[in-house]
Amino acid sequence: MLEKDIEKYLRDQVKKLGGKAYKFVSPGNSGAPDRMVCLPGGRIYFVELKAPGKKPTVLQLRQMKLLRDLGFNVKVIDCKPGVDYFIQKDVLGD
Repeated sequence: MLEKDIEKYLRDQVKKLGGKAYKFVSPGNSGAPDRMVCLPGGRIYFVELKAPGKKPTVLQLRQMKLLRDLGFNVKVIDCKPGVDYFIQKDVLGD
């Protein structure tokens, strides 16, 4: 499975919840997460998507830590079941 397939699945699942999964591009900040997931109620998650089994780079880990230190929720997802888990546990709180 490719990263782009997981990314599309995330977008589709977030849309079903009434949210948006914006492609996140931050010029001058290499390693920023791939998507900014905005959900009803003002909830925001930054999501780094990877192909199955792939890990974030050192630069990506650094950017994720900066966002977490600011109080944001940051997730790394590398499979469709990971998207489902994120939706069920983090977003819906089941």
